[in-house]
Amino acid sequence: MQSAAFTFSPSPSTLKPRRLISSSSTTTCSLPPRFGPIRAFSSSKRYDLDSNNVVFPRRSWSLSSASSSSLSRPWNPLPPLVSESKTERFEVRATAVPESAGEGEEKSSLVKTLELGLLFGLWYLFNIYFNIYNKQVLKVFPNPVTVTAVQFAVGTVLVIFMWTFNLYKKPKISGAQLAMILPLAVVHTLGNLFTNMSLGKVAVSFTHTIKAMEPFFSVVLSAMFLGEMPTLWVVGSLLPIVGGVALASVTEASFNWAGFWSAMASNLTNQSRNVLSKKVMVKNEESMDNITLFSIITIMSLLLLAPVTIFMEGVKFTPAYLQSAGLNVKQVYTRSLIAALCFHAYQQVSYMILQRVSPVTHSVGNCVKRVVVIVSSVFFFKTPVSPINSLGTGLALAGVFLYSRVKRIKPKPKTA
Repeated sequence: MQSAAFTFSPSPSTLKPRRLISSSSTTTCSLPPRFGPIRAFSSSKRYDLDSNNVVFPRRSWSLSSASSSSLSRPWNPLPPLVSESKTERFEVRATAVPESAGEGEEKSSLVKTLELGLLFGLWYLFNIYFNIYNKQVLKVFPNPVTVTAVQFAVGTVLVIFMWTFNLYKKPKISGAQLAMILPLAVVHTLGNLFTNMSLGKVAVSFTHTIKAMEPFFSVVLSAMFLGEMPTLWVVGSLLPIVGGVALASVTEASFNWAGFWSAMASNLTNQSRNVLSKKVMVKNEESMDNITLFSIITIMSLLLLAPVTIFMEGVKFTPAYLQSAGLNVKQVYTRSLIAALCFHAYQQVSYMILQRVSPVTHSVGNCVKRVVVIVSSVFFFKTPVSPINSLGTGLALAGVFLYSRVKRIKPKPKTA
């Protein structure tokens, strides 16, 4: 739609000078005996259809008398303001203004869509690289506690770098806030530790198939600690998840109980973190954005895990130890660094996406991400997969997708 801008352009008017009538002895002023009717002179309409301009009809109004020759007016010392040859007119023209507001909104919407698509692509890409490089490190260096501590250490360096150079605003944290965040940091540390323990024991595809059980733990923990009872739709969506994981576990070639229970413990701790975040982060004046919260949790996780690493596995990530174990030091360090960078990057991008979309959309994206990781790991590591195993994995992932959809269905309020 085009808008119109109206401009008034007056042209000079004719103000007739008043005549001075004089006689030899006295000066007399006489008023006109009568006035004629008001006459309206109108020019024809003119429309410029090609340029979308509309020129409104011109009208001039004059007040005339029947006998203008006999008019006598009082003497006026002021000179005439303008020439007699011009008449006063006001023109109203509607000029076309290019429509830019609508185009600007469309461009802004397109940019946001492209930006969101780029974030989803980076989320999946970082996750794929993390799982591949992390698995390669854990194969030759089976010390999951040390590997997890290294990942938290690299993440801490990145956080401090962003805060130092004002790439992200450094928060002001009180002691009360740190006390509230501490339980979240504990379960975050355990969740990532158990995930690495599982990845070191079984195939990447099987670990992520087991981690598809996260909705099951979320429903159970929310009912136990938050009093949120699931609807029948939600309970129904859990059945294919549980059945699919069971079917995939029975037919998994790399199955072992250590890897299975580690992945289950990862599900439990990760969903405990979500429940705790709802339970403790309730005060608006103490709330913070997700990226800031993740950054603080990363630093706290390093401080929590560093002494545990030394106590459980000792200092084994030195060049001397790796060389004594017959490992390529440069290769292990390079892959560990890439895995740690991707680990921090994919989680930070995940929170950036969560700030732009609804939790349901994010959950659907997470389900797709798991599919992408499973498929890419199967092709990269050439993991043997039987048809029944594929069916179980697909059934579990379909259940996760269904769960993310039915979570939006609200239970009908009970009427008295």
